[in-house]
This record gives sequence, C-alpha cells and structure tokens, in this order.
Amino acid sequence: MKALYIASSGMAAQERNVEVISNNIANMRTTGYKKARAEFQDLLYQAYRQAGSTTSESGTMAPVAIEIGSGVRTAATPRIMSQGTPELTEKELDLAVRGEGFFVVQMPDGRTGYTRDGSFERGPDGQLVTVDGYAVQPGITIPGNANQVQVSADGVVEVYLDNATTPTQVGQLQLARFVNKAGLASAGNNLFVETASSGPAQVGAPTTDGIGDLLQGYLEASNVNSVTEIADLIAAQRAYEMNARVISGADEMMQSTTQLR
Repeated sequence: MKALYIASSGMAAQERNVEVISNNIANMRTTGYKKARAEFQDLLYQAYRQAGSTTSESGTMAPVAIEIGSGVRTAATPRIMSQGTPELTEKELDLAVRGEGFFVVQMPDGRTGYTRDGSFERGPDGQLVTVDGYAVQPGITIPGNANQVQVSADGVVEVYLDNATTPTQVGQLQLARFVNKAGLASAGNNLFVETASSGPAQVGAPTTDGIGDLLQGYLEASNVNSVTEIADLIAAQRAYEMNARVISGADEMMQSTTQLR
C-alpha cells in the first residue's frame, strides 16, 4: 500500500524539521547565530487520468486530473540572515555589526572565513584574533603598552599608548558582503565560507556602500525567536503524529484485506 511509504516520507521530513528547530533553540545564546528553516517539496505524482483527456466518444474532456503523490522531501534548510539585537557588554574588543557585513577571518587551513561574532581578543603577539585564535583580517596588532582601544563606526582602530593624550591609529577593520548571504556554507565555530551560490566576497570599509557599521562594546545576539521556534516545534510534532496515524491506519486496512482473503 502506497500510503505507508507516503506517510513514512512525511515522518522523515518532520524529523528533519525538528532537528533544524532543535539546533536553532540550542543556539539561542550563540553570538551572531543565524537561524535556519526547513523547506519541503512534494515528490513525483502518478497520474491515473490526465487533465484534458477525452472522457467520451463525443469529445468531452476531463476538467481535472487524477493524481496520487508519492510523498515529501526536504528541499533546503536556508539561513535567515536578519539582524540580531546588539547587546551591551562594555568590553572594548567586543564589536557588533549593524548592517549587511561580516568580519573577515583567516582560518587555520588557509581558507577565509566570515563571521558575525565580534567577540575578539588580543593574541600573544598583540594581534586581533577570534576566541579560537584565528586572525581577524586585515591583520591588526595592538601594541603591548596600549592601555585603551577605540574602534570607530567606520572600523578605524586607535590606541592610547602609555600616558599619551592623543590616540595612535593601528589599522582599520574591513567587512565583507555577499550578493546571496543565504548561500554561504556553515563551517562551525560561528564561521561561514564562500560558495558559488553566495557569490564572491565584496570587501570594504564599514559605513561604505551599505555594508554596515560597527558598535564597540556590543555583541550581536542570535536572531532566534524562542516563541516562534516553540510554535514551529509543536506544529512539527503534530504533523509527525498525523503521519504516524496514517501508517497505523494503512496497516489496519492491509490486515483487514488479508483477513478477507
């Protein structure tokens, strides 16, 4: 009976949906996290009668078809790249992006990573790095005798050395934007990498060409809405239960047919 396989595809799809939702909920407090959403497509149909087929010798036509679908599949799990809320931390190396841009990071394997997580630290040589020690690009080194760091909205990094009353500029941060942000591939550790679907990175200074600006002493919270995720979870559970009931009902029908024989 086809209903068994159709309903089983529905259960598998909702299982994947719950996995996506659970990952969103697990990352509610992950800095710069962008939630994902499961999207589905119906599968092939078996046509028992085509729309427009002849139904009599006089030439009358069927206005609608008789089609039976074969279930559902997970089509994509795109990221929702909406802005998260900036949260005050008062830490001078914490930076939040307001706008489209991503921080540029040099990954250990030589690839370039992109992140919305601006929780930066000083490395052992004074270089600005992520919490995993990956260098923020372009390389910016903060002198050891710097007692205050200032980062402007346009990414200019200035430090006060020793007892100096005027700041010294040590570099300028760059941001990257993409034609299709949702096409970026997740690399873990709050990092994304470029793909053919995302298009090449367009790197520029903050506040230029709509790339966004920086907020010092803030971090961008995840864009996960707990109420929405719980509602989606309940809906996925109900859909899973309904497909399970279909399987149970189809099994009972098959048993009844067997007994009649």
